[in-house]
Amino acid sequence: MAIIYRCQLELHDSLYYATREIGRLYETEPIIHNYALCYALGLVDSEKYSTTVSEEHSYRYFCPEQVPKYEEHLTPLNQQAIYVTPARSLNHSAILNTWKYANNNYHVEMEKTQKNIPSFGRAKEIAPESQFEFFVIAQKQLKLPKWIRLGKWMSKAEVTVEQLPSPNIQADVFTCHHPLNPLDVMFTNRVISYDVVNMPPVSLIQNVKMQGKYYQFDSIKDLRIPTQMEYRFRS
Repeated sequence: MAIIYRCQLELHDSLYYATREIGRLYETEPIIHNYALCYALGLVDSEKYSTTVSEEHSYRYFCPEQVPKYEEHLTPLNQQAIYVTPARSLNHSAILNTWKYANNNYHVEMEKTQKNIPSFGRAKEIAPESQFEFFVIAQKQLKLPKWIRLGKWMSKAEVTVEQLPSPNIQADVFTCHHPLNPLDVMFTNRVISYDVVNMPPVSLIQNVKMQGKYYQFDSIKDLRIPTQMEYRFRS
C-alpha cells in the first residue's frame, strides 16, 4: 500500500532560478520542479534511502562536470518506489532585483578602454514566506528533512510533513489540479487536456484531465493523484 506524504514548504530566503529569460529579465516561475525537489530533499545518491549510484555518477561529494545526470541519479528512486511530485504555490509574492556590472578591460600595456558602459539585468525572484505544496509517494516510511536549500542561491526553506490517511484507488476520468511531470504520467494514464508550464529541463503540466487510476482520499475530496508515477526520461 502506498504511503503518501503531503509536504508544505515555506521559503526563508528569496528563491531564484531562471525559468525563462525575456531579454534582460530572468524570471522565476512560482512552481518547483520535481527533479529539483529530489536533490533538495537529499533523496539522490543516499545511503539512508538506499539510492546510491555508481562512483562514476556520484553526486554526494564531487561533481567533476556540470552536466545533469538525471537518469543516472533518479533511476534508483524508481527502484526504491520513491516519487516526488512538483510543488505548486499555495501563496507567493515576487520581488525584482536589478544587477549590473561594468565592462572593465585590463591590458598589460594599460591601454585606455574604448568604452565603459554598464551592463545590467533583472531577476524576478520568489519572496520569503511564500508557501508551496508537494507530495512524496513511497512504499515504506520515510524520514524527510525539516530544512532544505533550493535554487541558484541555495535558499533556505522549511518543510512540514504530514502523512495522509491510506488512499483508495479509483479508475476513471479525473482532473489533477497539482502540477505533474508529463513524462512520468503519460505512459500509465491517457492525458486528455492540460496547461503547460514551460521550464527546463522538462516542461510541467497542470490542471490535467486524464483517464486512468488515481489515489483518492475520503477526508480530502478534491485531491486526486495519479498512480504508478515514476521517473522517465524519454518520450
